[in-house]
Amino acid sequence: MTPQTNALGQLLDRPVPDWQAPTMPPREAMQGRWCRLEPLDAEHHARPLYEAFALDADGRNWTYLPYGPYDSFDSYRAWVDSASKGPDPLFFAIVDLASGRAVGVASFMRIDPRNGSIEVGGLNFSPLLQGRPAATEAMFLMMRQAFALGYRRYEWKCNALNTPSRSAALRLGFSFEGVFRQATVVKGRNRDTAWYSVVDGEWPGLQAAFVRWLAPDNFDARGLQKLRLSELTAAVPKVAGIA
Repeated sequence: MTPQTNALGQLLDRPVPDWQAPTMPPREAMQGRWCRLEPLDAEHHARPLYEAFALDADGRNWTYLPYGPYDSFDSYRAWVDSASKGPDPLFFAIVDLASGRAVGVASFMRIDPRNGSIEVGGLNFSPLLQGRPAATEAMFLMMRQAFALGYRRYEWKCNALNTPSRSAALRLGFSFEGVFRQATVVKGRNRDTAWYSVVDGEWPGLQAAFVRWLAPDNFDARGLQKLRLSELTAAVPKVAGIA
């Protein structure tokens, strides 16, 4: 969209008429067809999560996360107990509906209602969730919740060296915005952070892409996809910013 000019000849970005800050995301379950996102709770989720993450024998999942790994159930439970209490990040357990077990975690974080910005992060998908439709559905449910609440910007950030996370962001329809050099220090090492986002003007098209991909008829008898989500999301027009 073309920027406007004020009486001084200075460029101004487009107005946001009748802007009202959204509410904080509620600590409530989100239901899908393959999974349910439940507010993280140590009593119900710590044990199945610990066992699911133990299937990652090499500890590959923990490399780029700011937390973990944990050498005992008690230490992991202590993390779950702590992580489940705050409003930001707001963690959810991803429960596989077929087995009824928690198989991953995700959170809303850096929640900024005043500016309508929210991030999805803290993701840890166990081997029981990786590459499954439930993993994609969990991300869809969280994105849908954020935009339904009135957020206008949905962020994804990851270590710039985390190639799988960067690929996942693009598959889900996020736009790459650049790399913040020397953004943080994590586990004693520098972290350059790659930034991605989806904005509200893109959400209707992305929602249609997710719904089409998640439809039962997009999977064959073996549960294999017919249409690739990356192809569907790549076709959604992007909202241009000021260059």
